[in-house]
Amino acid sequence: MQEVRDRIVSVQAGAATAMRERSVPRWWWAAKRALDLVLGSVLFLLTLPIVALGALGVFVVTGGAPFYAQERVGRNGMRFRMWKLRTMVKGAHEMRDELLHLNEASGPVFKIRNDPRLHPLGPLLRRTSIDELPNLLNVLRGEMALVGPRPPLPCETVEYDARAMRRLSVPVGVTCLWQINGRSEVSFEEWMELDNRYIDTWTPWGDLAIIAKTVPAVLRKDGAH
Repeated sequence: MQEVRDRIVSVQAGAATAMRERSVPRWWWAAKRALDLVLGSVLFLLTLPIVALGALGVFVVTGGAPFYAQERVGRNGMRFRMWKLRTMVKGAHEMRDELLHLNEASGPVFKIRNDPRLHPLGPLLRRTSIDELPNLLNVLRGEMALVGPRPPLPCETVEYDARAMRRLSVPVGVTCLWQINGRSEVSFEEWMELDNRYIDTWTPWGDLAIIAKTVPAVLRKDGAH
């Protein structure tokens, strides 16, 4: 565990330096956080009935806890627990090694289109992105932003090079360029390119544009599985 953290800190030092080379007005960061708090609160309240209904469905279908908190890596290597609606059966993560040969993703990411670990309601929750709505709680807590690179698993960052690790030099987010450009249909290299493009070009109004484009992307279920 300490080795992983040391690597994150070491590589992230170079990533943070690269980020500082782009000078942005300080009020941009204040505006980004204000957007997270104001719009995040509105979205949290508006989607609460959907989350409650999804949680009830998961409980009825599986008989277990509808929510789970998974350890993720945020800005500057910070570890936090990301909240989601549970889409997999109990003990799913213990089955990962047995299913590695079915992995359809490139790079250090593990994704299966028809994942056998999903419970009966899991595919629907994923296709509609309802399982991600509890991420809004992380936004309100300041662990995530509405817009930013998606937070990786600690085991994924171990295989990151400096270019990939650079995505952790800004706040991780609920949605991003990857989210509105195909998600799981995008290769790992293209994904990292999109995240680096975001780091180099983000603005407060650009974040609003990404949020606006997220809604139709979710409705179209682009790359959602």
